Amino acid sequence: MKLYTVHKKQKLPISLNEAWAFLSDPSNLSLLTPKEMNFTIISKDQKPMYAGQVIQYSVTPIAGIKTKWISEITHLKKGNYFIDVQLFGPYSFWHHKHFIHEIDGGVEMEDIIDYKVPFGILGQMLQPILIKPKLEEIFNYRQQKITEIFGKFNN
Repeated sequence: MKLYTVHKKQKLPISLNEAWAFLSDPSNLSLLTPKEMNFTIISKDQKPMYAGQVIQYSVTPIAGIKTKWISEITHLKKGNYFIDVQLFGPYSFWHHKHFIHEIDGGVEMEDIIDYKVPFGILGQMLQPILIKPKLEEIFNYRQQKITEIFGKFNN
């Protein structure tokens, strides 16, 4: 089965500490997810993010189909990166790396998502016409909302 990747970068005019505080707080995910996806945190560990943390969500990714999504934070280096993997959810495989790098005038946020689609050959056929465009839409929305919250980066 084929592995697909989405790779996004965004520069923000904020400090590393501000970026980390916002991005490492799972409760902020609902602000960064399109409303039509009905994203809701079902259960969340109230402690600061740590490796081994399990977070449960309810989400409607496509065509009004509601599903549970369970993620685990598998790796974390405070102020630098964290990795979440899907333990249960709509993808056959989901591995999402979140990096934050200091740059002149702010930070650069980088997301690298490696995933496999479900449903075998049918999923692979739907990948370029439904799944990949939906993921691009979600991450473009995320970038737009982050710009609204923190402002535009000026070089």
